[in-house]
Amino acid sequence: MAIARWLNRTVGVFVFFLLDIVDFLLCFIYKTLDYFFESEWKPCYCSSPPEAQAKTEKIIVSERGEYSKIVSLTRTKIHFDEISDTLYSRGPSLLMRLSKLVRSVKCFNYKGLIMRRRNVVESCDHDESKKKISCSKKRLMTLSSTVVEKSPTTPRWSDCHCSFCTSWLSPSNKDSLFVKVQQPKDNKKARDNVVFIHGFLSSSTFWTETLFPNFSDSTKSNYRLIAVDLLGYGRSPKPNDSLYTLREHLEMIEKSVISQFKLKTFHIVAHSLGCVLALALAVKHPGAIKSLTLLAPPYYKVPKGVQASQYVMREMARKEIWPPMQFGTSVASWYEHLSRTVSLVLCKNHHLLEFLIRLLTRNRMRTYLIEGFLCHTHNASWHTLHNIIFGSGGKLESYLDHVRDHVDCNVTIFHGENDELIPVECSYSVKSKVPRATVHVIPDKDHITIVVGRQKDFARELELIWERSTQLK
Repeated sequence: MAIARWLNRTVGVFVFFLLDIVDFLLCFIYKTLDYFFESEWKPCYCSSPPEAQAKTEKIIVSERGEYSKIVSLTRTKIHFDEISDTLYSRGPSLLMRLSKLVRSVKCFNYKGLIMRRRNVVESCDHDESKKKISCSKKRLMTLSSTVVEKSPTTPRWSDCHCSFCTSWLSPSNKDSLFVKVQQPKDNKKARDNVVFIHGFLSSSTFWTETLFPNFSDSTKSNYRLIAVDLLGYGRSPKPNDSLYTLREHLEMIEKSVISQFKLKTFHIVAHSLGCVLALALAVKHPGAIKSLTLLAPPYYKVPKGVQASQYVMREMARKEIWPPMQFGTSVASWYEHLSRTVSLVLCKNHHLLEFLIRLLTRNRMRTYLIEGFLCHTHNASWHTLHNIIFGSGGKLESYLDHVRDHVDCNVTIFHGENDELIPVECSYSVKSKVPRATVHVIPDKDHITIVVGRQKDFARELELIWERSTQLK
């Protein structure tokens, strides 16, 4: 085992060094192609914050700590969104150290505009000759940033333009998520509501194609089952100007599900990335949650004195070439332009891939997982990965504390024994924060087969959870 780990890391050093070079070259290639197809130089996270800032209507606001803030100006209010520092600062690669061709960019060292509590703003004057920064506190808020018009909502040249992926562009779908509902014929007979939240690179079909057909007649007669495509995935909106922050995801769920269906109480079933959103919803709506079922929650205990987002990224996206899922996660997390290339090749041609799979398997294989895996944009996947999974690393502890102390509901956790993406220890860490939580480790199952392949058993398990929670209430 020790030799295998050493070999994995040693070979990984060379492989990821080559990927550093490829990603560096792809940066220039995509800038050229973007200008050719869209007549505009598009910023990326290889550039410095001021340069990227000048190309977007969002204003980057630096703050001490592990988050930067984005300020969106509207006619009526200013929104403050937290973005993960891993977007800009993923640590210098080996290529950077050797060639010094790419500057090490640290978003949180940018001293452009600092906003603090009580409307205290530090304005900084930069002395170019001495390279020193002097800061003074002011009571007025000044925005020294270029604000430009929003980017169009039409797909970018590298995104899929098929009718499925662009269905959200119709006027009736632009402002709400796609929601699949299964409910009793007489809606008034629905005794309870269940909201299903899928994971990263997935969609509502993860639930509707597996669990929905396998629930008992009693459940179908008494529960309204609601599965949602998250912002940027499936048939939900995929806006180009979105940074896919936690606030944006939550607001869309609240608007498209909680408000739309007038939910006063509901159960939540969430997988992977969806667990972060489920916990955030529980914090915002503590009295509405009847039960909380989490599958493979990505909760990593962050050591004191360590930046949470950086720690979570390095734990979850270790630069290793084996197993394959680990390698794929590393490429998706560390390399903005390589991951865009993968999205260009796979997502833009998802219909062709589905056809080839049906052809090779003689139409014996259902392709709903492929649909969920490929029907998104690179902008959505890149920002969601960093701003939700990595960027929420420092928030989950307080969320779990709130669930423990202020949310009166059963908490049940399921985790696949062979999960190569999120270790089982993450679920036990959740239980250490919420002692009343029950952890079920499913033998011989991984991140996906914890549901797919055992959908009948899992449907029965969920029905028991809901029934017990209803009795307790």
